[in-house]
Amino acid sequence: MSCHLHGLGVLVTRPVDQAEKLCELIEAAHGRPLRFPAMEITPVDDPQPAREAFSTISANSLLIFVSVNAVVHAFPLLPDELPLDLQIAAIGAATAAALEERGLSATLVPEQRFDSEGLLALDALSDMRGRQAIIVRGRGGRGLLKQELEKRGAEVAYAEVYERRLPRRNTDNLIRGWKQMVGAVTVTSSEMLDNLLQLLGAEGAVLLRSTPLVVLSERTAEHAFNLGCGKVWVTDRAGDRGILQTLCEIVEDR
Repeated sequence: MSCHLHGLGVLVTRPVDQAEKLCELIEAAHGRPLRFPAMEITPVDDPQPAREAFSTISANSLLIFVSVNAVVHAFPLLPDELPLDLQIAAIGAATAAALEERGLSATLVPEQRFDSEGLLALDALSDMRGRQAIIVRGRGGRGLLKQELEKRGAEVAYAEVYERRLPRRNTDNLIRGWKQMVGAVTVTSSEMLDNLLQLLGAEGAVLLRSTPLVVLSERTAEHAFNLGCGKVWVTDRAGDRGILQTLCEIVEDR
């Protein structure tokens, strides 16, 4: 896909080490990426509970990775050998790609919704009686996936391998130049949007709520609307190219 962003300034809020590919795509499409991480990702202080959860993996297990971060921070903790027929689920194409890069293939990937609801809609997870599921995720987060899989008969454990933290950032210059610099904002989770609003403060929040906001799921879109954001765009496809495609649609819609 090719498009011309005509100098659109795009606030990219991903963590530092996850933003570069999207920024490169925006630049190649003649846009101006503005790097503003609204979240920091760090390994958990004590990885032993996750190691213990991984030590129980068997051929009957379902290993669920909820994000790219889950893949990155889980791999140093996984056993050296995993069952050859282990069923692995990934929420989203980017997470599946991260697994593939490390030699594991996701056998279950939702195609419509890139969230817990999308995964739970798959026929393969309709009956989990007698099975174990290990959800690989960051500390905290939603409980829906665990609750629903338990209702379907699974024994469910968490392997929490990373933590999300609010960065310390000075936003004065960003807020002063917002109307000249920022034509669209991208966020990849509801928590990231919450962080961004907290960092921007009351004055910046007013600006954000009137700026086109690109999100990856209907759930995050609903959260954004509830927070007063009036121009929310949901990507039609997962990953960075889906975000770029939506940014192009924003430019075309002007």
